[in-house]
Amino acid sequence: MEPATNLAMVRNVTVGRTVSLDPLAWQRLGEETRFTLDRDALEITGQGVIALDDGKYVHRFYTDDHIMLQAMSDEADGSDGYDFSLFIPWSSAYPPSDRYRRIWRDRLSEPSFDGAAEDLPIYPRFWFPESDIRQPPVTLWESIFDDRFATKPYAKIYQTCMLYARDLSGGREMLLALEMEPDGGEVTHELMVGIPLEVGEFRA
Repeated sequence: MEPATNLAMVRNVTVGRTVSLDPLAWQRLGEETRFTLDRDALEITGQGVIALDDGKYVHRFYTDDHIMLQAMSDEADGSDGYDFSLFIPWSSAYPPSDRYRRIWRDRLSEPSFDGAAEDLPIYPRFWFPESDIRQPPVTLWESIFDDRFATKPYAKIYQTCMLYARDLSGGREMLLALEMEPDGGEVTHELMVGIPLEVGEFRA
């Protein structure tokens, strides 16, 4: 008899499963979008969970090449998953000094993210949209698992992040900007370009 799964399962998605995608989810955005994906199936090899201060949960599902399917839920087991999104990695860099880390955090505090240095457009802030003043980025811990039956994460990552979004004629495109500090590892600065996903646009 197979042991009980310890990790959350969101609409049948969990580590070790394959997720099928509807390419129309990004094709409908046309040539305006920076989101590109060369496949319609994702092999999930890693799974992350973030417990937010308001009692909600963020569930993240990763491929080996760092594509990320994300869902929100009010329950730890992910049974009520909602607000789905799909992100692809855009850039990753090691900050050479504390000065560069301060510059990055300053960028994440602005009401919009100017991505010219990374060959990206300007993205208005999606979090805290009611204000155009500077806003400190959000900080959180993510626990990462690579085994459905694991009782402890193989990695924990402290993140300082902000979410942005711009409206296109065919829908919305998002930008997730992060400083990632793995427990015992090196700090990196990451940018991920994403799109919202409807329930009918993926299945596992």
